[in-house]
Amino acid sequence: MKAYVFPGQGAQFVGMGQDLYNSSNEAKNYFDKANDILGFGITDIMFAGSDEDLKQTKVTQPAVFLHSVISALVMGTDFRPDMVAGHSLGEFSALVASGALSFEDGLRLVSARAFAMQKACEINPSTMAAVLGLDDNKVEEICSQIDGVVVAANYNCPGQLVISGKKDDVAKACELMKEAGAKRALPLQVGGGFHSPCMQPAKEELEKAIRATVFSKPVCPVYQNVDGKPYTDVENIKNNLIAQLTSPVRWTQTVRNMAADGATEFVELGPGTVLQGLIKKILG
Repeated sequence: MKAYVFPGQGAQFVGMGQDLYNSSNEAKNYFDKANDILGFGITDIMFAGSDEDLKQTKVTQPAVFLHSVISALVMGTDFRPDMVAGHSLGEFSALVASGALSFEDGLRLVSARAFAMQKACEINPSTMAAVLGLDDNKVEEICSQIDGVVVAANYNCPGQLVISGKKDDVAKACELMKEAGAKRALPLQVGGGFHSPCMQPAKEELEKAIRATVFSKPVCPVYQNVDGKPYTDVENIKNNLIAQLTSPVRWTQTVRNMAADGATEFVELGPGTVLQGLIKKILG
């Protein structure tokens, strides 16, 4: 069985999507439509912008989404997934690829999500840090001991967990992680503390947009971040998508569940190969 997976924020690079744009009129039409929907030339930034331009959340999220989704859409009938999943932002790509969301609605939601997250970051200065070489349970335990806001946010693969929360609390947690034997505990260059309680204002804003959007039954199960389980029911999918912003990304559990349900081949669509590396570590 074939599983398609879609990356999240952080996979972007200058020049991304240029080959895709030049590959077919169909791809070009999707990119041109995206410029119209967003109201600015995102393709100019993707193909020839600076790293700094591409790092803006309002640009990064739609850019990664477009690269991922258009890669799937131009495959036509060759795109026949048995199951799909996406990491954080990639969940929106997975929903469009599986037919649960239209291209246009998916892009509008991703753009709304990016702006809402940017705003939340300005309200609550927050950050994330990668913890390497420490057991998940130990990371959770240390986070729970800190009197503040810091939580396990991304279960990327065994021995690689990202924590998220208020800046001082994350810094304190990093020190304790190192004392507990972590190989590394280093702050990430991100706009804020995603997948933590710091994103509550964004969650409330995005919920309105999600509730107002038409979703359809996907052509295959979508394994969602909040619990790593497969869903096809529209109401469940919406609720999980709303919960996603303040809940951890359970990528390790997602990949294990997909493999247990029969996935023998994982295909990553979008910029980079970050997920392929994580999948190899998760499934050995």
